[in-house]
Amino acid sequence: MAETTFTFQVDEGLKDAFAEAAKGSDRTGAELLRDFMRDYVRDQVEAAACDRWFRREAEAAIAEADAGNVISSDDVEADADIWRAEMQRRLAALLRENCLDAPGTQKPTGNSSLHCC
Repeated sequence: MAETTFTFQVDEGLKDAFAEAAKGSDRTGAELLRDFMRDYVRDQVEAAACDRWFRREAEAAIAEADAGNVISSDDVEADADIWRAEMQRRLAALLRENCLDAPGTQKPTGNSSLHCC
C-alpha cells in the first residue's frame, strides 16, 4: 500500500506532551496516530454496519406489525405467568435442596462440622 503524508496543525504544547507520552510507551507519535486512525476507521465501519442491521430489523418488525403478525398483550401475559410459575417452582426446589425453605431450619449434612442454613 502506498504511503502518503498527513499534515495538520496542533497546539505545540499538545504535540510535545503527546510525543513525551508516546515515548513513555516506547512508541512514536506517528505510530500511535496511525493506530488511532486505523481503530477509528474500523469503529466507524462497525458502527455503520450495526446501524444498517438495526434499521433492517426495525423495518422488518414494522412490516410484520403492519401485516398483523403480532402477539396480543393477553398472550404475552399468559406466557409470562407460565414462566413465572416455573421459575418459582424451580426456586422452591432449589431452596428445599439446600434446606433454605424456612429460616432457622437445618437439614443434616452428614458432616457434623458443616451446618446447612
